Amino acid sequence: MMKTKKLWALLLALVMLLSLAACGGKDSAETQAPEAPADSAPADSGDAGDAGDAESDLAYVRGNGKLVVGYTVYEPMNYTDADGNFTGFDTELARAVCERLGVEPEFQEIIWETKEVELAGKSIDCIWNGMTLDAEREANMNCTVPYVKNAQVVVVKSGTEYTDTSSLAGKTVVAEVGSAGEAQIIGGEDSEPDAGLAQADYVGKSVQTDCLMEVKAGTADAAVLDMTLANAMTGEGTDYADLEIVDELAVENYGVAFRKGSDVRDAVNEIFAEMVADGSLKALADQYNLELAD
Repeated sequence: MMKTKKLWALLLALVMLLSLAACGGKDSAETQAPEAPADSAPADSGDAGDAGDAESDLAYVRGNGKLVVGYTVYEPMNYTDADGNFTGFDTELARAVCERLGVEPEFQEIIWETKEVELAGKSIDCIWNGMTLDAEREANMNCTVPYVKNAQVVVVKSGTEYTDTSSLAGKTVVAEVGSAGEAQIIGGEDSEPDAGLAQADYVGKSVQTDCLMEVKAGTADAAVLDMTLANAMTGEGTDYADLEIVDELAVENYGVAFRKGSDVRDAVNEIFAEMVADGSLKALADQYNLELAD
């Protein structure tokens, strides 16, 4: 019986020793890991950091010190004059706005058809080139308020028999790909084509000046393009003196497009309002025989 009691006492002592060893091991492991300060955030929380890292488009542009303006050659908006100076209503307006924004304008010629891809990819910061405002563009980009009125017109060779767009059924008509003129011929996402132009044989061109060249050369019977360009480039004293405007189609407005969500748009809208108030925007429009939007 005494042996049994001694045996139980020995086993109980061993169990207590093992228990103490286990507790000691746990405490040792915990003391090796440094405690995080009470006011520090978990390493993977990230939410506040993500918000802080999101740079505004205006900050991006100002950080670069420039606004990259996407344009095509389009008189009287963006073009090179007889003295070799790059000028035009939109060119001068962009320069004036950039001065007030505190950045330099950098003009980059683009392909009109891929303008939105270039904008989203940040190869340009805006599309500032007599761009017609429509529902699709305003849904996909941040567009300014309208600043100039425009319309789509039909241009033919002087002396061409023309009554209305039905006169062009079965004939070759050109327009710039992706333009409001093209939408008049083949329709757009939110618009139906003109009934007469829909019966024409349509050929798309990369820029509007190519459309005038085709009509002048006789390889196209008519062009549908912006009234602002047609007024500036056709008629007496121009390179296209033998072309004339014979019809006016949809009245529209021009705006400047920035990336979706861009806060540069709001800053430019504020500057437009300032330029309307001080009369400088109207003075510039008068210089180029343009009419400001309502």
